[in-house]
Amino acid sequence: MQIINPATEEIIAEIAEDTESSIREKYQLVKKGQRAWAVRPVGERIAAIEKFYGLLEEEKDVLAGTLTAEVGKPLQQSYNELNGARGRIRWFLDHSKQWLQEEWVVTEGATREKISYEPLGVIANISAWNYPYLVGVNVFIPALIGGNGVLYKPSEYSTLTGQHIQRLLYKAGVPSDAFQLVAGKGKAGEVLLELPLNGYFFTGSYKTGRSIAEKVAGKLVPCQLELGGKDPLYVMDDVEDVSKVAGAALEGVVYNNGQSCCAVERIYVQDKVYDAFVKSYTEQARKMVVGDPKDKATEVGPLSRPGQLEFLKEQIADAVGKGAKLLYGGGRVGAVGYFIEPAVLVDVDHRMRVMTEESFGPVVGIQRVKDDAEAVELMGDTEYGLTAAVYSASYERAEKVMQELNTGTVYWNCCDRVSAGLPWSGRKHSGLGATLSYQGIRAFVQPKAYHIRP
Repeated sequence: MQIINPATEEIIAEIAEDTESSIREKYQLVKKGQRAWAVRPVGERIAAIEKFYGLLEEEKDVLAGTLTAEVGKPLQQSYNELNGARGRIRWFLDHSKQWLQEEWVVTEGATREKISYEPLGVIANISAWNYPYLVGVNVFIPALIGGNGVLYKPSEYSTLTGQHIQRLLYKAGVPSDAFQLVAGKGKAGEVLLELPLNGYFFTGSYKTGRSIAEKVAGKLVPCQLELGGKDPLYVMDDVEDVSKVAGAALEGVVYNNGQSCCAVERIYVQDKVYDAFVKSYTEQARKMVVGDPKDKATEVGPLSRPGQLEFLKEQIADAVGKGAKLLYGGGRVGAVGYFIEPAVLVDVDHRMRVMTEESFGPVVGIQRVKDDAEAVELMGDTEYGLTAAVYSASYERAEKVMQELNTGTVYWNCCDRVSAGLPWSGRKHSGLGATLSYQGIRAFVQPKAYHIRP
């Protein structure tokens, strides 16, 4: 399996893919080892993860360099991802014991009652390439703290990062028979679906997530899916600084080269501020530096996969063919690497793919709306339900809109952010279940009810 640098198109590594036989061997190893890991006191498991937390800081330069080389995100954003991952790990370190300890429900009378929380067993963590640290720690950290064994399959586009994760977990004291990396493409994932695992946790596209859910449904084990989005941002006519809002929206569109499930993918702006917003947004987009992700000045690096370039061009062509106007961008940058200019489309509507189909790149359509009611209708006109943002001077007004939106997360005067203390969940085609917060700790354990009669 070749690992290709998306900025240079050079092969930077070749990795042997796991076979069906080797994956089954890894499963048997973790199946046996999970029990020994689970009987360790939770404090010991937390101590190992604490060491891993420290190692991410100690080796951040190597880790960030590898991440930028294989997925193409600007180097500072790779450092940002590592810092964000450490923040989430810190939250799990500080709160897991509280949410994993047994709970006494009835302590007096003829029958006492309590709840204990036991690990699921051996789980599959089929992870994503766009934020391999952030989406990874959402799963394997609480899973390991909860006493589970983990078969971790990083994306084929971020396997080098996955190898670093495994190496540092082992160095921190997580035993090899509690955590095993599975290297490979779709076939490796298919083998994991065939194994008698105790849970499946996937981050990726709706198409793949639905396929996984269908294939494991008969096992009646937990299956959590963190899928895509077509996340809207709405600008009300009472915003006080249109240029500032335009800059925030632009960052929400292009950060991580636009390859985020919670990236801003469509923008609705009220009549009164529409022209000023579009003007400012386009001016700021023109100034974005697209180029070598190792250069500190770079704000937008290459897309991670070559096929995504053609996909985005098709979305833009579809919109223009149906009446949209391309104000800026959309062209390929340079002859080498998968670079594309941030694209700004106006005069868009929901007949166009760019307003309904996940883009996963620095491309956005900006649509004019007359009032809050029209904005709510258009924001809800989607198969997805991950996040939605509202910009307004009035929280009361914004809250009325946010309450109408069928999404797992809503934002007022911010966008494209995740907090470890809040559940991360999607609705409709954006997924099933929740990671992060106390719910993301409890997702990896199962309750046992005790009826105790002396």
